[in-house]
Amino acid sequence: MNTRKVVYLFFTTLLIGSISGAFVGVLLDFSMYTSEGFMNFIFGLIWLLGISAAFSLIAQMGFFAYLTLHRFGLGLFKSAKLWNNVQIVLIAFVVFDLIYLRYMAFATEQETILSYMVMPLLLLAYGLVVAYVKSKDTNAGAFIPALFFIVVVTSIEWVPALTVNDPKWLWIYFTPLITANTWQLLVLHRLQRS
Repeated sequence: MNTRKVVYLFFTTLLIGSISGAFVGVLLDFSMYTSEGFMNFIFGLIWLLGISAAFSLIAQMGFFAYLTLHRFGLGLFKSAKLWNNVQIVLIAFVVFDLIYLRYMAFATEQETILSYMVMPLLLLAYGLVVAYVKSKDTNAGAFIPALFFIVVVTSIEWVPALTVNDPKWLWIYFTPLITANTWQLLVLHRLQRS
């Protein structure tokens, strides 16, 4: 990949992550951004774009860290099949932790564990869809690494919002991460081919 393609990937990821996060942020607090006039909306939108850009930069760092980790894992385990099995175990561990640890840390007496299962299971389902698309576009061997990246790496990047447990921030933080990660994963092989 040449420098032009790396720059394209960087800026398109930044733009997609920023816009998606700002869009969701405005939707979640629409009355707050529109109640005090047009300038309040503009400044609020600029703030949301900036914070979403920061989250999409975290997603980009996570993406390149995973590319390095993936190569390291392939070299360490000497077999793509064994490395894929390790990744499957880590995916299961992360999904379980997203459910159980958050439930133990934040649940009130009235809440059941079911409410803490929604987001991790939706993330897993979304990861399965993205991994399927990636494997159809490239090869079957890309399925597990793509699923691992979407579920595990996105969860690691999402940790600061998970520790706060504010639903608004969970979504504002999650949206640029997941859109940026999906974009990077699905466009990288296209850039390498062109």
